[in-house]
Amino acid sequence: MKNNEELQVDVQNAIQWEPLLHAAEIGVSARDGIVTLTGIVDSYAKKMEAENATRNTLGVKAIVENIAVKFPNVRSKSDTEIAISILLAINSNSLIPKDVVKVKVEDGWVTLSGQLPWNLHKELVKNTIMYLIGIKGITNNILIQSSLKDKIEQSAVEEALIRSSIDAVDVYVRVSGNSLTLTGTVNSFYEKQEAARIAWKTPGILAVINELAVDYEYAYN
Repeated sequence: MKNNEELQVDVQNAIQWEPLLHAAEIGVSARDGIVTLTGIVDSYAKKMEAENATRNTLGVKAIVENIAVKFPNVRSKSDTEIAISILLAINSNSLIPKDVVKVKVEDGWVTLSGQLPWNLHKELVKNTIMYLIGIKGITNNILIQSSLKDKIEQSAVEEALIRSSIDAVDVYVRVSGNSLTLTGTVNSFYEKQEAARIAWKTPGILAVINELAVDYEYAYN
């Protein structure tokens, strides 16, 4: 099991390994598996890269993210300009259903709403706009409304988890209607997020409740 100092160094190295973050000033502290990120970056994409690098570091149980996004004056955009660039980006992506995503921009913070048939569409919208200049943060409130009426096959989800890169021995799946709950234990924060990502691919799924606990001690045995 890593002590606080070892985890702090590992997260710092993971962040520095990302090319986008070499010039970013990001502070890292760790306590009992909880990592706090602080600092100022000049794009929302850098903020997300730092968070993802931290999440994928072995030993991280939770993240407290206090990174602020501040732009140089030459890169500042009005909320109207940001909204226009977001709509252009979404409408230019042929994989995103047209005229269903609603966008609100307030002081650089973007709120997405509407309904889409798959969670992959919801994530695709966010990934499509996250590198746009002027965005300080994104709240993704898009709802999933699948047109599929198929019964969710619990065994299919369990088999998908077994095929994946995570250790799914202690991961349990429970299906109720169009909702799916994950319980049990995984050995990293990354595996917890990856299990949910796999579960969201299930046809007909409308909600994934991720109750997996992170216990990475046995990863060192």
